[in-house]
Amino acid sequence: MIVVKREQFPLQSSSDVVAARQRVRQMATELRFSLVDQTKLVTAASELARNALDHGRGGQMSIEVVNGLSRTGLKLTFEDNGPGIPDIEAALKDGFTTGAGMGLGLGGSKRLVNEFAIESEVGKGTKVTVIRWR
Repeated sequence: MIVVKREQFPLQSSSDVVAARQRVRQMATELRFSLVDQTKLVTAASELARNALDHGRGGQMSIEVVNGLSRTGLKLTFEDNGPGIPDIEAALKDGFTTGAGMGLGLGGSKRLVNEFAIESEVGKGTKVTVIRWR
């Protein structure tokens, strides 16, 4: 996989989440993703950015335009230094929540993208990487 372009965004406030989501939409549009794929990617980005802010006490998002196997995609990486996720398998199940939400964020985000990876260490933070291919 070749990284063509990379940008980073802080996730320290709700306005940062909005800005990150807008940039994901803009880049997906520039890459000529279908409207359905744009919506899926922006929804996943919004959920994961909000998780980094609310549960990870802030962090950052990177957006990369990637090329691989004659296709182009957007790779989003969300990192925080929050409390981590003690049970990733449980956290991916619909209905699991540590807050007041519906518990659809992680599992729902996973279903909206083509590739999904999560690493988390209790007390150290969480890193979620997703790719949506065009």
